[in-house]
Amino acid sequence: MHHVVPKKTYYIVSALLMVLLVLTVGAARVDLGPANVPIALAIAIAKAILIVLFFMHVRYGSPLVRLFAAGGFFWLLIMLGFILADVQARIVGW
Repeated sequence: MHHVVPKKTYYIVSALLMVLLVLTVGAARVDLGPANVPIALAIAIAKAILIVLFFMHVRYGSPLVRLFAAGGFFWLLIMLGFILADVQARIVGW
């Protein structure tokens, strides 16, 4: 089934992405100490969620599309877990 998304939705999402872009630049210019990385990651995750949901049409997709998108995200978490475990092992010196 094909779902037609109104242009207004794309304009709103694009405007939100521009706001998040400005927040990204602002957060990069201000020294927030140890909070820099979590804030930058939160903004990046918010942008990625908007892009996946609206521009990749996952929000309006079938349950199978949502399942595969969730599976891809789960696989990404597994891979990041392996990377973090490797980095920790190299730092600790196992």
